[in-house]
Amino acid sequence: MHSFECRVYYEDTDLAGIVYYANYLKFIERARSEWVRSLGIDQAQLKADTGVVFAVRHLTADYLIPAKFDDQLTILTEVLDAKGARMVLDQRVLRGDAVLFDARVTLVAIGANGAPARLPQALRAALA
Repeated sequence: MHSFECRVYYEDTDLAGIVYYANYLKFIERARSEWVRSLGIDQAQLKADTGVVFAVRHLTADYLIPAKFDDQLTILTEVLDAKGARMVLDQRVLRGDAVLFDARVTLVAIGANGAPARLPQALRAALA
């Protein structure tokens, strides 16, 4: 399981002073990018070498407790399944021990032509 820390800035909040719902998607995207980086994979280099990029195919989310300005958040990323051209991840946003947001994210690897591509060998090896 990968852990990523971030702080809630004023720009992340709405008129009510809580994190605007779409910004949770930005938080988990950043956490996924840092997770891939922590596996030793440079996504820009991967694209340059193989043409493969990752795209969100499906996402379900539960907004449980609102985050607020200046909260310190932890985003946890856990691989639930990875095979073929897809990965399923569980991503949770926490403040301390409280789960604020929970998402199940299905990612697909796609080639330069936009068609599904097998998950890159470097990623499969890192997950093994």
